[in-house]
Amino acid sequence: MNVNSAWIYGNTPEKLTNNDFNATLDFNLYKTFPHFYYWGLVNFTSSYSLKIKEQMQSGLGAAYRLIDQKDIMLNISDGILFERSNIIQEEGTELGYQTFRNSLRLQFRLQYKELLTFNSVGFYQPSLQYGGDFIVTANISLGIKVWKWLSFTTAFTYNKVSRTQRENTLITYGLVAERFF
Repeated sequence: MNVNSAWIYGNTPEKLTNNDFNATLDFNLYKTFPHFYYWGLVNFTSSYSLKIKEQMQSGLGAAYRLIDQKDIMLNISDGILFERSNIIQEEGTELGYQTFRNSLRLQFRLQYKELLTFNSVGFYQPSLQYGGDFIVTANISLGIKVWKWLSFTTAFTYNKVSRTQRENTLITYGLVAERFF
């Protein structure tokens, strides 16, 4: 089980550019075949830059690790999500809607000793009800271990939400503290 959250805030002297919050709870269940598992997810997103006032997604699916070694991993997963969203449309009006989405994920991880870690994950989430409604997300990060639990990390994130006709590209860097138990 994992819990993650992130907040990105940015502005210029002229205007607010980002006030984006995301929180995720996910779990994996390894009960059947080697390299195969089931997953579950609950996610909340609020994004000024993508014009999402609030978005709640929850769902279940299955995944398979095509490559599953200590220093390299390649994973593909697919599942169904239920989404409830409140977005800002182009003309400034709010739209609340619900939809089911297919959620296809491709994930890759490469680790060199315990010093460097390269991660990438991409999502494609088309609506099963509304044609032309899709979400694309891509994350790439590089972490350099500073101490056992502390890394310097730089990341590139791309998001596109067709329903709001918005996309953003974020480049971040900083320290990441991880604690596993």
